[in-house]
Amino acid sequence: QVQLVESGGGLVQPGGSLRLSCAASGSIFSINTMAWYRQAPGKQRDLVARITSGGATNYADSVKGRFTISRDNVKNMVYLQMNSLKPEDTAVYYCNAIVATLSARSFGTYWGQGTQVTVSS
Repeated sequence: QVQLVESGGGLVQPGGSLRLSCAASGSIFSINTMAWYRQAPGKQRDLVARITSGGATNYADSVKGRFTISRDNVKNMVYLQMNSLKPEDTAVYYCNAIVATLSARSFGTYWGQGTQVTVSS
């Protein structure tokens, strides 16, 4: 019913930048919070950044001052601008959204398939 599709991952050198995008589509009535999570090999999936429908944001301490989350409520998209990337930022990045569908009208949690970000020289 709801699909989240990420794009923008890739290989970048330390100190470089990447911009991730996530498009939500399907039977959407309303989107509440949108977020980015990441999971490195052998580690749990952790929150990177979150943004509410009103634009309030919060970030993991490890990315504060380097990453910026934003969203376009008209296009149902969320973005993650990543600057000053470090090797420890290497992970699969997942888009997450809390969405009410047209049929259910109750909120559920949806995930994208993930996009690989590799920071290496």
